[in-house]
Amino acid sequence: MKLLSVNVGRAKAVPYTDHPEGVTGIDKQPVQEPVRVAAPGPKGVGGSGLAGDAVCTRQHHGGDDQAVYAVAREDLDDWERELGRPLASGGFGENLTTLGLDVSGALIGERWRIGPEVVLEVTCGRIPCATFQGHVGEERWVKRFTAKGAPGAYLRVIEPGSVRAGDAIEIVHRPDHDVTVALQFRAVTTERGLLPRLLAAGEALHPESLEAARKYVAKHGA
Repeated sequence: MKLLSVNVGRAKAVPYTDHPEGVTGIDKQPVQEPVRVAAPGPKGVGGSGLAGDAVCTRQHHGGDDQAVYAVAREDLDDWERELGRPLASGGFGENLTTLGLDVSGALIGERWRIGPEVVLEVTCGRIPCATFQGHVGEERWVKRFTAKGAPGAYLRVIEPGSVRAGDAIEIVHRPDHDVTVALQFRAVTTERGLLPRLLAAGEALHPESLEAARKYVAKHGA
């Protein structure tokens, strides 16, 4: 398992974002030099966990629990076959493109060591939005991406440091539950009846998903 590419984006004006200034950082490009990774601060204040990477709409993106977004190269390859066109690493706006790692099958709370310094912890899957659809340029993209159920993973920073393309990825902790990123994604999008199952992941879960699960149980029971 390794880090195929590290991708960062600059704020860029586009016609398909609801940002008040019409900019987005979703167009992320691979870089060869080492990139510093650290906790950016709480959501709404902190942006990306990667130095030099723009997060423009901070009420929805970025922050400590969504500091880093990872996508498996294998999932991009699968979409290439379905869409009939190439998708570059970074093409989904991901910070990290991995190789040999089942990102959407990762457990919530699973920890990855990347290179000699950085440790990240899986928190949730990526919810698609209109900006993502505009960036990819495919009709009904939000619906298609959701139906596929392979959203990639957001991660929080446990141990900061630098990463670069080619770094080894090692799973250093795997929690004792069965709540995967894919399950969490289905629970908060298309299969709300799965929400009680998310509670097994505890505080490792993204706080918004944890709150949704608790509210569902309070209203409907487990």
